[in-house]
Parts: sequence; structure tokens; C-alpha cells
Amino acid sequence: MRVLIRLVSMFLATASIASSRPWGRRSEESCETPRVREEWRELSREQRLDFISAIQCMLSKSGETSDIFDGVKSRYDDFVALHIWQADYVHWVGHFLPWHRSYLWHFEQVLRDECSYSGSVPYWDWTLDMVDEGSILDSLIFDTEEGFGGNGEWVEDPSIYPDEWKTDIDIPGRSGGGCITDGPFAGVNASMGPGNHTDYTPRCIRRDFSTSLMSRTLDAGTADFIKSATSYFEFEHRTEGLAPGIEGVSVHGGGHLGLGGVLGDMANTWSSTVDPLFWLHHSALDRLWNTWQRNDWPKRKEDIGGPDTQWAYPYNYFGDKPYKNITLDYELNLGEIGGIVKVREVMDILDASLCYDYS
Repeated sequence: MRVLIRLVSMFLATASIASSRPWGRRSEESCETPRVREEWRELSREQRLDFISAIQCMLSKSGETSDIFDGVKSRYDDFVALHIWQADYVHWVGHFLPWHRSYLWHFEQVLRDECSYSGSVPYWDWTLDMVDEGSILDSLIFDTEEGFGGNGEWVEDPSIYPDEWKTDIDIPGRSGGGCITDGPFAGVNASMGPGNHTDYTPRCIRRDFSTSLMSRTLDAGTADFIKSATSYFEFEHRTEGLAPGIEGVSVHGGGHLGLGGVLGDMANTWSSTVDPLFWLHHSALDRLWNTWQRNDWPKRKEDIGGPDTQWAYPYNYFGDKPYKNITLDYELNLGEIGGIVKVREVMDILDASLCYDYS
């Protein structure tokens, strides 16, 4: 009965927000001064610290969906819970990029509206750090004051942890696995995860870096290969990965598994958002998609496709599954945070309903 009440509450909340969300301004307004999302290194020291403080602000504010998700304690947790709840519907599908574009936009709005943040969600241009594997960890992104801190403590034997804490593939060169020990998020409480549940399970944020995987999947060559795709269907497939297992990991998995390894939170499909590096990684993925779109805007501004069902073709690694190809009218579910959004409403980041750009 408790589960049924939660599902009814979620349905009613989603329907309510869908009717009041700030989309649908396309014909009435224009985007004259878009906010600009900049690479982490392009920000000033003050701007970097402001972004970190804004995330800490969200971690300190009370959550708004605790009546639906037991694990929600903070405003930040609202976004963690939404990702956990929707993860099996928005990965390895055609709407992977549109859903995360909307998700990231709503996160940015809360930072600005509720935490006095004046900027945008920055991105991490991984290609700048992949020239030399030996210097990856020297990146400003991992700085202990102006970045997000470094690796977790070394865990030699991951088998002592529950299966839901671990990735289901071996990650070569993993080097951590325990709680992060430095930086602004060391000692921060993650309320949910690891795994596919929203129970309250307070714990530390974990990282398990693999610089070898990062250098192979987040380099300029991989990014160029993805951008050379001639259709969205092909672009999205190359972004998520062309094959199962470690051999097929591309930029999406390269960021998650390169930072998360076997035991780190970024490697967890559902609760990866507990690590604030998630937002810079997905901002970079959104930038990659926008760059690809703008390279042939007349053709690509409405180019969309791919399965509406997880693990359906071309991701049918575990057997064929029935599916439909998504269209511009496919509905994205952003729960209480964003309601129902159609794919066509997030195709253009310079539309008035989004109104942001990348440096």
C-alpha cells in the first residue's frame, strides 16, 4: 500500500508540474542573452569557489520529495532520487541526451534560484587532460581547493562489498575505491545508493580512478570520432558505446567508469549523481551534442532517433526487445522537478525555454 501511495503521489505531482513548468515560451520570447557554460579552467578562482559553494548550499537545504523518496534529506538529494528513479528508462536509449539536457537545466535553475548562484553549470573538457596519462591527476578539476578533490582510499579487495556497490565489469588500472579524502566534498554525506533504490543509506562519496581508461576514452580522438557521425542515431550510439564490456566504453562510460572504477559512485548507473563531478561530465556531453548539432544545424536541429526501451536495438546486447523509435514528440519524465518535457523542447539550447550556450 505504501508503494501504491508513492506511485499515485508521483503521478499527481508530475501531472501538476507538467501544467506549470516554464516551457512553451518559444513563440512569445527570444533568447537574447544566453547564459554561457564555461570550461572549469576558464572560470576565475572566485567563480569556481562560487559553484562549489552553490552545490554545498543545495546539500544544506531541505529536500522537497521526501514524501516520495525515503532517502531524500537535502535539495541535492531531490536530483539524486530522480536519477535513481529514471535511470533504467534514460540510459541505452535514444532519449539519453535529451533527458539529461533537461535534467541538467533544472539543476542549474535550482542553483541560481535557491542558492544565489549567478553562473551556469561548467563543463570539464576531458580532452585537455588526456594528452599525457601521467598528468591527468594534476588537472585543476581534481584540485583540493578550487576543484572537487581526488581519488578515494585504496581498496584492494572489492569483493568484500555488496554486488550493488560494484560495477559488473572489471576496470583495468583502478586505483581507489574508498571514501574521497580531500577536497570540498570529503566527508560529505551521500543519502542514497549505491544501487537502484532510494532508501536512506548515509555514507561517504567514493571514487576509484582509472587513468588508463580515462586516457583511452576521453581523448580528442574519441571525441572527433563521435562528432563525425552523420545522424543523431549514430552520434548517440557512439556516445554511449558501440559494444558491451570494457572494449565498448566511450565518452559517457569513460567519464563514469574512469572516475568510478569498480567501487566509486560515478560508476553506479543509478546513484552516480551523488558525486558532484557528475554535473561537469554531463555538461561536457551536452556540449558535445550541441557542437555536433551546430556543425550542420539546418539538418540536425530536428534530427532524433533511437529506441524508447532500454537494451533494445542497437543496444540489444542481451537479446532482441520490442521498441519504438523516439520522435520529437516523445515525452521525457522529469518527475516533480521538471514534469513532462517533449524532446522537441530541448533540441535547441538557444531557444528561449533553455537559453544557454557553451564557450
